[in-house]
Amino acid sequence: MTVLPDDGLSLAAEFPDATHEQWRHLVEGVLRKAGKDVSGTAAEDALSTPLEDGMRSRPLYTARDAAPDPGLPGFAPYVRGGRPEGNTAGGWDVRQRHTTAADGVVLADLENGVTSLWLVLGEAGIPVSSLRGALDGVYLDLAPVVLDAGAEAEAAAQALLALYEERGVAKDAARGNLGFDPLGHEARTGTPLPFAPARRCAEEYPGLRALTVDALPYHEAGGSAAQELGAALATGVAYLRELTEAGLTVEQAAGQLEFRYAATADQFLTIAKLRAARRLWARVTEVSGAPSAQVQHAVTSPVMMTRRDPWVNMLRTTVATLAAGVGGADSVTVLPFDHALGLPDAFARRIARNTSTILIEESHLARVIDPAGGSWYVERLTDELAHAGWEFFQRIERAGGQAAALRSGQLRDDLAATWEARTGKLAKRREPVTGVSEFPHLGEQPVVREPAPEPPSGGLPRVRRDEAYEALRARSDAHLAATGTRPRIYLAALGPAAAHTARLTFASNLFQAGGIEPVTEGTFEESGATEACLCSSDAVYEEQAAEVAGRLKAAGAAHVFLAGRPGDHPGVDGHVFAGCDAVAVLSATLDRMGVS
Repeated sequence: MTVLPDDGLSLAAEFPDATHEQWRHLVEGVLRKAGKDVSGTAAEDALSTPLEDGMRSRPLYTARDAAPDPGLPGFAPYVRGGRPEGNTAGGWDVRQRHTTAADGVVLADLENGVTSLWLVLGEAGIPVSSLRGALDGVYLDLAPVVLDAGAEAEAAAQALLALYEERGVAKDAARGNLGFDPLGHEARTGTPLPFAPARRCAEEYPGLRALTVDALPYHEAGGSAAQELGAALATGVAYLRELTEAGLTVEQAAGQLEFRYAATADQFLTIAKLRAARRLWARVTEVSGAPSAQVQHAVTSPVMMTRRDPWVNMLRTTVATLAAGVGGADSVTVLPFDHALGLPDAFARRIARNTSTILIEESHLARVIDPAGGSWYVERLTDELAHAGWEFFQRIERAGGQAAALRSGQLRDDLAATWEARTGKLAKRREPVTGVSEFPHLGEQPVVREPAPEPPSGGLPRVRRDEAYEALRARSDAHLAATGTRPRIYLAALGPAAAHTARLTFASNLFQAGGIEPVTEGTFEESGATEACLCSSDAVYEEQAAEVAGRLKAAGAAHVFLAGRPGDHPGVDGHVFAGCDAVAVLSATLDRMGVS
């Protein structure tokens, strides 16, 4: 047995370091073989992935991709966390959202891992008059309570404070947030609210915050990460101005705010967004005279939750929760996997709270402070996102501030433009949605839940990634209910399996995304279909496509597709291929089939 000397030498010491130029030269060679004669930075650009807000994710990051010094955890600019110890003491605050207090669900969550409560009150949730009953049995000196009451925020706050007094909770033991968010309410409903009083919290309840800066309305309206950051920053600045004009110091005013962000399954973007948000807020409070760390509440994105194959939402929320934890969120809410379908059942609530528990207790995710820190990619992405968010913040400020941008329609238009661009990617499946636009399952049994209270409306729209495909699937479901069968398409596999398997799988996947059942067995006449799609290799198409297309039309096919790039294919009426507008193709196909 050979023992290596303990002299600190690297096992790779005899191998020279590869240079960036050497790597790029190899990339250029590979691209040339693929038919792309590019060199220099163009070679790297060819492998880059465009992101929203004009950013790009490059194929390689090195020490040359310098970013500003993120500082130390717990110190300005707080990029690496708002506290020196991070979440290492006990993990992040596991905060569960409740719109109903029936069947003891609040206590059940607290007894099984949840550490704070987010109560939606008023028309969209629990009646304010039922707050006392909802918190029956809850130790209010141990479990922080966060209110979300919209137009009834004042009544809800008074009810909670009265409950603290009634139960003898010491003022310095009360924890949570009264949930005043007048600009967030206006974004949701279009209706302005009077500004919230915060002096009582600042002077009497040191652990209780008065205001929430909720960025979810902008995320749910289709906004990008930078737009979410910019809108939240503009809202926070507006609240700082109001609070200081009311007599609070900047430090007191900043201490009354908690920021709420969406955590998505794009883990690196979520990590960078939370880190950039702390940096931006540190800059605002620094120039205001009292640098402070931003308190963050991350919520798994409602936009990414799907109604079809909702079980996949468990994977999405797990990745989002991991990203929120790594990004340094103080509190995390995991929406149940059936959130888009109505009120969650006991199993869904259990999975939601256990997602955080497993990441904290079994994966020990909170034991490392800012585990993404030092990554060239994450640090660069954080810096780029901070600049993009600051630019959007400045755009809002130039419009007169958050309230003015909301009322003029500027913010709505900006968010709509971003969502329109993203909708195009979803339609072309450049942004795949597993279980919906990719790998759909037409035979799945629907998951049915009791309807949830209707959320407030009248302001910014609420969008979902699955909405275009959901509309197509709903048409298919209606046809199934009326006729006993789904609309069908016959997939004609030409040549040997090696030639047709890939495109047969592609076409089957695509048509099922629109609720159209693919038929691959038997003849066209036996399939019950009215349209067909040829599936094979380009070489086989040259030999057989025209003849087979003619036979299919003679057999009654009203429309013949070919799975492959558009070309000169006699008898073929349309093409389906990677990057085609799947939503437009599927919608037109259902129209021709008479599926309304």
